[in-house]
Amino acid sequence: MLSGALVVSAPGKVILHGEHAVVHGKVALAVALNLRTFLRLQPHSNGKVTLNLPNIGTKLTWDVANLQLLDTNFLEQGDVPAPTPEQLEKLKEVDGMPRNCAGPEHLAVLAFLYLYLGICRKQRALLSLDITVWSELPPGAGLGSSAAYCVCLAAALLTACEDISNPLKDGDSTSRWPEEDLELINQWALRGERVIHGNPSGVDNAISTWGGALRYQQGKISCLNRPPALQILLTNTKIPRSTKALVAGVRNRLIKFPEIVAPLLTSIDAISRECERVLAEMATAPALEQYLVLEELIDMNQHHLNALGVGHTCLDQLCQVTAALGLHSKLTGAGGGGCGITLLRPDLERAEVEAAKQALTSCRFDCWETSIGAPGVSVHLASSLPGPVCQALGGL
Repeated sequence: MLSGALVVSAPGKVILHGEHAVVHGKVALAVALNLRTFLRLQPHSNGKVTLNLPNIGTKLTWDVANLQLLDTNFLEQGDVPAPTPEQLEKLKEVDGMPRNCAGPEHLAVLAFLYLYLGICRKQRALLSLDITVWSELPPGAGLGSSAAYCVCLAAALLTACEDISNPLKDGDSTSRWPEEDLELINQWALRGERVIHGNPSGVDNAISTWGGALRYQQGKISCLNRPPALQILLTNTKIPRSTKALVAGVRNRLIKFPEIVAPLLTSIDAISRECERVLAEMATAPALEQYLVLEELIDMNQHHLNALGVGHTCLDQLCQVTAALGLHSKLTGAGGGGCGITLLRPDLERAEVEAAKQALTSCRFDCWETSIGAPGVSVHLASSLPGPVCQALGGL
């Protein structure tokens, strides 16, 4: 049993190349985004378990004794694609949420209960815990915020129940779990994602668990070896979109114009593969010339995505604003609004980066300067975290 607070974090994700083409069997490259979700777990002996989600204004407390009375046999581990409606109904009976609540906060609470009961049920008694989760990731922007949430919960609960060891040693400020523990974290995180999304691909929780970059094709996920950390601007146009409708639009365009659209998807696949090759080269000796190749690939992919019909005037504006400053941008994710990424070459002056950020925020976009290829789920010494994170987690 933990004697003190446990603090973990996990990254979000962006799709570097291959969005939409991946639906049609092509390669996609996902990279860990160094905007992170942080979780603080404090063990107690007060007979309560509390979940605090300050980003969405949700705080709930349950009596451990009442949860202990639940028949949790329905949580028996099995390779099921998603929790059944009957299983979710059992959780809703004790979730403490209003009956008519069906928003993301309700799904977040259900995922927590599913993981808490599923992981802790093997204990002689359910643990009394105080858990706060706070994120730098905007929700609903296609940046893997729900996966980072589930990865943090899985890592913290598995550690609290001693299914995996706390890898943080004396003198460490940050540490990561060994491979076999990451596998277990990822398995449980995927189960949490299934509560939220039904039948997700598993890409988001995998990239949040292992970090770095991974390749996804036809259900197969493999990590790229030692990808470089690339500096980017991440821009949220704040234009809502329906991923389902955009995917359907591409499919309809492929049916209508097969000889035009099929080569576009094949070309996007080639862009993903070329990017994978360049990133592998950069792992040993990154050079400016390789950044220039990455910029060309970004431009070509963005034009292809527009040809597929998943662009938006705000994304065009994002690309035009950054192009005027000599930078290269593309949409990331479903398109139709949402987010875009801008590569920052290492030879850029500070003033050039600030000018780009100012230009994008003047378009009423949200803009973050961050990196991709970030570390996966990690455990932290609380005192080593930045002040705003400590404050958000309740003043560590």
